[in-house]
Amino acid sequence: MKKVVPKRARVKQKRLSPDDRRREFIAKATEFFSEEGFDGGTRDLARRLGVTQPLLYRYFPSKDDLIGEVYRTVYLEPFDAGWEKLLTDRSRPLRERLQEFYQAYTDAIFTRKWLRIYFYAGLKGLDINRWYIGVVEDKILSRIVRECRHEAGLPEQAKPTAPELEMAWVLQSGIFYYGVRKYIFESPVLEDKRQVISNALDVFLTGFERIFAAAGGPQRAAAEAAGKVALA
Repeated sequence: MKKVVPKRARVKQKRLSPDDRRREFIAKATEFFSEEGFDGGTRDLARRLGVTQPLLYRYFPSKDDLIGEVYRTVYLEPFDAGWEKLLTDRSRPLRERLQEFYQAYTDAIFTRKWLRIYFYAGLKGLDINRWYIGVVEDKILSRIVRECRHEAGLPEQAKPTAPELEMAWVLQSGIFYYGVRKYIFESPVLEDKRQVISNALDVFLTGFERIFAAAGGPQRAAAEAAGKVALA
């Protein structure tokens, strides 16, 4: 008697909504660009997605549009609006605020995917990095400088000076490069990230006060003396 082999049950795939399909494309494109760089073509990307290139273009009219969406999800979505409020909350000690901020900030960006995309975009000469640097300087570093000036009793200014910003960039870059060494170069690092941030903040805050507060002291004294002479 011939044995009847039952037909294999057909697996019914869940049909994704256009929004869900779009999000899936962006997530997989992010992985693709983090591995291949931005020279990777949409044909190869579509092949990895298991779709046709025309279908991919239905969701993203051009490769630049797709890169823009990758940038938004990788760079903008993790950027917590609450960080600005945290940095300027003068009801708390500045040192405590900065420690909490850099813990949260590095938790968001210290991934192999984020860092690889950042470097690939820079090597490609895309506007992504220039825009992000502008955001970091405006939303983070300028606020840190203003809070440091307030803490040191210096006059508050609309814009930080160039030397103040450069010193803030030294802090930012030192903490950032710790993540690069760990997640990109896979070099041995001090695993206690909190301690790394704490040490960097101690150096920065001490240096800021010694350099800028000391420079401001004689200026204030001279201004006060001039005022007294004028009154006399």
